[in-house]
Amino acid sequence: MSEPLKVTRDVIKALARAAEAAHPVEACGILLGDGVTISRFIETRNVHPQPLRHFEIDPQALIDAHRAARQSGPQIMGYFHSHPQGHARPSRTDAECASGDGLVWAIAGQDEISWWCDEVDGFAPVSYMVSNA
Repeated sequence: MSEPLKVTRDVIKALARAAEAAHPVEACGILLGDGVTISRFIETRNVHPQPLRHFEIDPQALIDAHRAARQSGPQIMGYFHSHPQGHARPSRTDAECASGDGLVWAIAGQDEISWWCDEVDGFAPVSYMVSNA
């Protein structure tokens, strides 16, 4: 990303709430917005068979988000998940599952949220600013 990502304060709060509510399993969801602004978060079910250590976004939620985007809704900017017992950085499993599609990954760890870009060569940290709207 050439310019800093903008994330609304409401999205930051929603990510923290989702991580806390899902504990001890991994929370997950979809980040929505346009351009370089993430303005919405859709919390989804973690459908992975081992949700204590892995996440898988509910496929129906992804399909619904793609349909809404095609109908002039907010675009899928990336994904969110938590590491309830770990740090707010991509794990080895995250790296193995990443597709290099250039989307944003927000990861909540112990009392922090970090932002990453899923690049072809791996994850790169993303600078961001919090906005009120």
